[in-house]
Amino acid sequence: MGSLESPISLKRAGSRNERNPFLSRTRSRFSRFLLFNKLDYIQWICTVVVFLFFVVFFQMFLPGSVMDKSPDSLDDKDLVFRELGYLKEMGGLDFGEDITLEPCKLLQKFQSQNKQLNLESSSALNRSQHRFQYRKPQLALVFADLLVDPQQLLMVTIANALREIGYEIQVYSIEDGPAYNVWQNIGVPVTVLKFNPSGIGVDWLNYDGILVSSLEAKSVFSSFMQEPFKSLPLIWTIHERALAVRSRQYTSAGQIELVNDWKNVFNRATVVVFPNYALPMIYSTFDTGNYYVIPGSPADAWKGENAMYLYKDNQRASMGYGPNEVLIAIIGSQFMYRGLWLEHALILQALLPLFADFSSDNDSISHPKIIVLSSDSASNYSMAVEKIALNLRYPSGVVKHVAVHGDVDGVLSMTDLVIYGSFLEEPSFPEILIKAMSHGKPIIAPDLSNIRKYVDNRVNGYLFPKENISVLTQIILQMISKGKLSPLALNIASIGRATVKNMMVQETIEGYAMLLENVLKFPSEVAPPKAVIELPSKLKEEWQWNLFVNLQNSTLEDKSSKFLNNLEEQWNHSQRKKFGSPVAMNDSFSYEIWEEEKKMHIFYTKRRREEQELKDRTDQSRGTWEDVYRNAKRADHARNDLHERDERELERTGQPLCIYEPYFGEGTWPFLHRSSLYRGIGLSTKGRRPRMDDVDGPSRLELLRNSYYRDILGEYGAFFAIANRIDHLHRNAWIGFQSWRATARKASLSEVAETSLLGAIEKRKYGDALYFWVRMDKDPRNSLQQDFWSFCDAINAGNCKFAFSETLKKMYGIRTELNSLPPMPEDGGTWSVMQSWALPTKSFLEFVMFSRMFVDALDAQMYDEHHQSGHCYLSFSKVTCLFALIFSFKQGINKVRCYY
Repeated sequence: MGSLESPISLKRAGSRNERNPFLSRTRSRFSRFLLFNKLDYIQWICTVVVFLFFVVFFQMFLPGSVMDKSPDSLDDKDLVFRELGYLKEMGGLDFGEDITLEPCKLLQKFQSQNKQLNLESSSALNRSQHRFQYRKPQLALVFADLLVDPQQLLMVTIANALREIGYEIQVYSIEDGPAYNVWQNIGVPVTVLKFNPSGIGVDWLNYDGILVSSLEAKSVFSSFMQEPFKSLPLIWTIHERALAVRSRQYTSAGQIELVNDWKNVFNRATVVVFPNYALPMIYSTFDTGNYYVIPGSPADAWKGENAMYLYKDNQRASMGYGPNEVLIAIIGSQFMYRGLWLEHALILQALLPLFADFSSDNDSISHPKIIVLSSDSASNYSMAVEKIALNLRYPSGVVKHVAVHGDVDGVLSMTDLVIYGSFLEEPSFPEILIKAMSHGKPIIAPDLSNIRKYVDNRVNGYLFPKENISVLTQIILQMISKGKLSPLALNIASIGRATVKNMMVQETIEGYAMLLENVLKFPSEVAPPKAVIELPSKLKEEWQWNLFVNLQNSTLEDKSSKFLNNLEEQWNHSQRKKFGSPVAMNDSFSYEIWEEEKKMHIFYTKRRREEQELKDRTDQSRGTWEDVYRNAKRADHARNDLHERDERELERTGQPLCIYEPYFGEGTWPFLHRSSLYRGIGLSTKGRRPRMDDVDGPSRLELLRNSYYRDILGEYGAFFAIANRIDHLHRNAWIGFQSWRATARKASLSEVAETSLLGAIEKRKYGDALYFWVRMDKDPRNSLQQDFWSFCDAINAGNCKFAFSETLKKMYGIRTELNSLPPMPEDGGTWSVMQSWALPTKSFLEFVMFSRMFVDALDAQMYDEHHQSGHCYLSFSKVTCLFALIFSFKQGINKVRCYY
């Protein structure tokens, strides 16, 4: 499968050209595959001149005229390459034979990490770990919109296959669209995201992995780049070229900040997936070592299906061709190398017999016409092609070079026959051939391994051996007869179009399944997905066209360019605002005026600084008491955060209860309450909410400044921080905590429950009770309604009971041969989860005293192993060792009440 060894660099291998430094020069990883530098260009011109000299005067380096029927010219198959080999030894050209696509071993890197993780986990404190298949792995698919396009077809097909092997999928989109119904028809829930000032209200921690599609989904990355979502596995699929082209413009225009912003986004992705091997090269500006290629996309087949809407009949007329002329397109590899022009010359030589009947005719109206397509836009190359055609005695105006950069489909759509003229073994089926076949054009291509894999000779295309170019002549004479394509050629084109419609579906699905298998790390309660080999073959044979049958005939809008235009406009606006010009600037603001404004700004800044320094050296009058009072009042109002804090503190003074919401990072802000009943506590100094009276956890508990303990303690870090010198912070008779994740799950206290809870506390209805409102029997991880110890084991790699036992032994000095644990009642009630509860403050302090001893004993038990290797027997993850059920409550026990 081609996707497993993705190309991450270009390198010149040192084969037989090793002694020639010009040919064995190494390209840097994902560098733009440039054809010439200044020295190369001069050498190329010299080679062309030498070649043309030989053609005109010695007739040595092209194969003998195919019109010549002598045995010497037709039977010697190695003549061409032996003679051309002489030019290669001169260092003047190469045929891309020494170009190798060197993988960056990205997949192997993940596989190696997983293998090491399994070895270290199995040896952690000599405890084995177990998986419990309580839930399916969860994936989130994120789109910029739900418009009907090839990318939606791709992801629907992949999602169908992934669900079959055991994944649960949820779709999120920034904008709505017709594809909403497609997802619902296959049973995948869809949510249209709502943006608010505090962020996107989605708890991405509910998912084991995120798949993001297209560049336009960039705005969602602001959430993924914030804690606590920064470490989630994220796979980003990019199929657009627009940003790669714009990046060069950004660099040349000095818009480095815009380039760096995109680099940060690319760096956030765990893996950036491209559908072909050319895109990673042109995106080299943003390469951070996470590029990966999974070949295959329905985009070209989609365009072929919609060709009648995309391209009109006047396409030929606009390029000067008649409606009845036979147009032959010669295309080549997407990778450029110095021998490409000579391959074009060989193909042109093989096509000469088509013009044998017109050798003495100067009128080219009735001749077939030949278009040589390449990405080289240099005028010298057009001249070289014309010169080669002239020396091969082609009629004037028959051969034309066309440089295409964007609309290759437009040119291919007006041709009648396509010849693939590159002899380079590419890592996958050439994309330009897919385009040609999707437009219903018969193709002729060399018999290369990655072409032969999909093209059956004389069934859906024609193949010729690259060592014997004369076979191409025989094929072309069979395909074109009396100025038009033969019925056989038309039938082959029709079969080829049907073939390419579902080409590489299997490679694409298997590629994504294999990538997910190696990238995602599942917790112990998750059932691993089935192997992709168990996927029914019917799901790997074709794209899900049937789901788009009524939506397919839509024009393909250039959404990426429109998106980048809007993004650049926003960026330019922010830059103008940043510089703070006193007048509204626009893009036509002249450079001279800007320079003058800049000089004036520097002058006044310097003058103000000097005046301030003089003012500081002189005694200033303090003014009247009214002035002092007025200035103090103005400063007080300027500090909005302090002003709001005072108001909330006053409101809490008369309340019996304050509920604290522990959080870490800006990604949690949308789920935090702003009423006086609640108060946030940040577990890190960074990422605290502005203008809010949140508690700074690290300032109250120095242990939280250590990232290791902050991560391992989680919400218990907030408990310990609040309990430390609690009288300086909390003066309410009751205290509560609520997880932000409970709010995200819509399991937090409702307004009715808040009122009921406060009423029960004020009336002391149940005395010294504990109230909780997130129940274990409603936890999505506990769909089987397991008992306490079974559920605890499930979310702690099967070692919950062992951890409790060992920790309690250490706390109370129990003899090691005893294995008893506290009995857990099973009376039909339910347990509390997610640390959302309220109890009297004095009871909370007693709980903290016990918890500190428990945590200390647990930490002493596993600190060395976990701190050094990152592994512990309570988790399959290498980063943190979460022990979620240190403290649990039971509904139904005396003085424990459940509110929800």
